[in-house]
Amino acid sequence: MSIQDELERLMTDAKQDKSLRNKLVSAGRTDDPMNSFCDVCLSNGYEIYLGELFAYGQDMNDSKLRSVNGGGVNAIDGWDDTFGMLIKELEEMED
Repeated sequence: MSIQDELERLMTDAKQDKSLRNKLVSAGRTDDPMNSFCDVCLSNGYEIYLGELFAYGQDMNDSKLRSVNGGGVNAIDGWDDTFGMLIKELEEMED
């Protein structure tokens, strides 16, 4: 299963499970948020590893830059923070 599939499964489950959602959000507020987040994921049965999560964010950013046919040589602020956007989405989920 790809990292994108695992993240989609995680987000679907987190929407239904407030306890899981709270653990993930709390992990995102630690001194080492990505590592803590992955630890919570792995301990709850989601195969989301630090290297894959980092690479996924980088791939998303790179894809956005490629989509402008060479015009986007510099990243736009906020585009590179896939993990931050993931945590923000978790925070904004309603019960």
